Amino acid sequence: MIDRLDHFVLTTAQPEEIIRFYTGVLGMTLETFRNGQRMALRFGRSKINIHVQGKKYEPKAHAPGIGTLDFCFIASVPLERVIDSLNTHQVAIIEGPCIKTGAMGEIRSVYFRDPDLNLVEVSEYL
Repeated sequence: MIDRLDHFVLTTAQPEEIIRFYTGVLGMTLETFRNGQRMALRFGRSKINIHVQGKKYEPKAHAPGIGTLDFCFIASVPLERVIDSLNTHQVAIIEGPCIKTGAMGEIRSVYFRDPDLNLVEVSEYL
């Protein structure tokens, strides 16, 4: 019944830092829509919609919060290039590289936090 994830929402109190992190460190592209009133970070066939804490968005999660997300991206480049970018931008790796289980089998992953302290995992399939 479900094919794939289209987008998810990240709630932030610091949109400029989040945009800088995901575009600069992870190579995503900033997209604006609804006449510049909304922002998203595009990657591959998916995106992250950005909600700024305190602004009105409907509908929304029951209790949106900052730093409550834990998610995994599959890299489009070798994981070493991701690690190099993390090191270049002085982003601390909190675990990895390590072997984990993804949706379609074994993955090699690194874990780190974004500026809102969400747990981000970037992986490659083995």
